[in-house]
Amino acid sequence: MCGSSVPGRPAAGAWITYGLGTENQNLPACVVMHGRRPRGDDQIWSAGFLPKTYQALALDARRKEAIDDILRAKDETDSQQRASLDFLRQFNAGHAAQRGSQADLMARISSFELAYQMQTSAPEALDIAGETEATKKLYGIDEKDTETFGRQCLIARRLVERGVRFIQIFAGRGAAGDGSVDDVPWDGHNNIEKNHASCAAATDKPAAALIADLKARGLLDDTLVIWGGEFGRTPDSQGSLGRDHNPHAFTIWMAGGGVRKGFHYGSSDEFGYKSVENKVHVNDLHATILHLLGLDHEKLTYRYSGRDFRLTDVAGHVIKDILA
Repeated sequence: MCGSSVPGRPAAGAWITYGLGTENQNLPACVVMHGRRPRGDDQIWSAGFLPKTYQALALDARRKEAIDDILRAKDETDSQQRASLDFLRQFNAGHAAQRGSQADLMARISSFELAYQMQTSAPEALDIAGETEATKKLYGIDEKDTETFGRQCLIARRLVERGVRFIQIFAGRGAAGDGSVDDVPWDGHNNIEKNHASCAAATDKPAAALIADLKARGLLDDTLVIWGGEFGRTPDSQGSLGRDHNPHAFTIWMAGGGVRKGFHYGSSDEFGYKSVENKVHVNDLHATILHLLGLDHEKLTYRYSGRDFRLTDVAGHVIKDILA
């Protein structure tokens, strides 16, 4: 997520919104959707040392009120709230003027205004009630297995239409080997067949629907869809039915946004244990993603603690073979 295992680094979504800015003043530029929070929690979508203006808004798409405290107090009118915010802004601006540049304070001031604008724009963007029954069925919202992830994918398409720059979805959790809910998606230590079958059943149909829907609406060419995980699984068993973590060889796929269609890049050894051909480091992946979005990974820098930082650190190259 951050291009580095060092805590405190900004996540890719924060870097991208820092580089590209926002297209919609009434919605956040970066949104994260999850069911239960994944391991790593806020760190894996944090703005890190970047100004907090680029912090992602985290949504729990399972809840009707996906954004906490978004609605105005029932006993407060719009004019009263507007007056309160203007009054608070005056105090904050005066505080900032006496203390020089304070990026976090300016981000706080901006966040109040964005929250005010979101009171009307966010509920509309997150409300799928007006979508056709055919669209809901396409995403699997009428099915128990696919309802949650389907809702997330459909909301993602609605956010793309409304100019949200970066949307990240963390897939729901699968069944563990003992029949309970495993504590990490796709983490098939105990019974990988059951775990992966459950996760695939929840995500395959909505993911395909998202791509088809984006394409049908003319949005896929300038929307980059990325599917990936934190690592693969070993080719040998863990215990009797499970597989362990494997960071040495695993696959992601991308669609739209300027990547070649139907193209495979790289390969593993005959056992699927280690990458042996056209290895891609996370810095290469991020360099390529930034390139597809119109950003030069070597120029997208932020000075912090005495030096310039990049999402790709001091490495990375664009994988030109996968470009359309």
